[in-house]
Amino acid sequence: MKTFVNKRPPIPGIATASTTDLPVLLPTAGWLAQRAQRDRLEGTWRLELKLWHGVLLVILFLLFAGIAEAQSQAEPDKGPLATLFRWIPVLLWKNGNGFVLNLTISFFAMAIGTVAGMALGLAQVSLLAPVRAGSWFTTQFFRNSPWLVLLFCIMLLFPFEIELGSTVFKIPDWTKATIGFSLPVMANLSEVVRGAVQSIPTGQWESAESLAFTRRQTMWMIILPQCFKRMIPPWMNWYAILTMATPLCSIMGVEESVRLAQDAMTAEDSRTELLGPFYVFLLIIFFIYCYPIARLTIALEKKYTVNI
Repeated sequence: MKTFVNKRPPIPGIATASTTDLPVLLPTAGWLAQRAQRDRLEGTWRLELKLWHGVLLVILFLLFAGIAEAQSQAEPDKGPLATLFRWIPVLLWKNGNGFVLNLTISFFAMAIGTVAGMALGLAQVSLLAPVRAGSWFTTQFFRNSPWLVLLFCIMLLFPFEIELGSTVFKIPDWTKATIGFSLPVMANLSEVVRGAVQSIPTGQWESAESLAFTRRQTMWMIILPQCFKRMIPPWMNWYAILTMATPLCSIMGVEESVRLAQDAMTAEDSRTELLGPFYVFLLIIFFIYCYPIARLTIALEKKYTVNI
């Protein structure tokens, strides 16, 4: 069998076992070398969607819709696709519910979790041992608790209304769901803040101390401004994760998109052929919203990479 001698210069950082290449590897050698180079620069391989990926999503949706149409015995104007198109406005927006409510819950839960997580993360680097211990325990407790269990606890144990004097304030289910989602976000962002603060070289602290800065001045004027760039990519990543987790509150009756999809299929006599089109449609709208966030996160990771 004829062998081919590799006359290309070796790629730095990649050891070669011999001076010959197998014939089956030659067609992909250039692509593999480029991928290895990118992996060393970026850390891991990243999937970048192309136009044909979008075409595949459309084909997937049409495939489920075609199967549903084939299984359906309803009239053409009551087929799965016609039924889905009739319910799309409800799934996206119904008196402030639907997919818009998913985004509302994710926005407020992220806002609450960010503020609380910043405070909890800074408490983890406090000079006071009791503060460090208490914040560490709180962080680890909520960080390692199942999101659904936390959601059940808040939804079932939190009061449905609060009475202040003669005034009664009703607490809607989506508000309690927001509080439930903010707890694990708070704990995970606390770790992000702690890690960002501790990643700053100790020379920054020593230089500030030599200039007679107090610890509070050092933290707010020197350390945190450097931490913000490092915290933005994981912060955005956790927001995307939170948005994808919001359908969990449908179990508790919150009228977000998944809950309304279930109600819509129930209103249509629980036709099983509607499952594919309805749930694939929800998958696509969540993907369309979250994927740009993921791409922006990757871009920011590259921009704010800290070379040590």
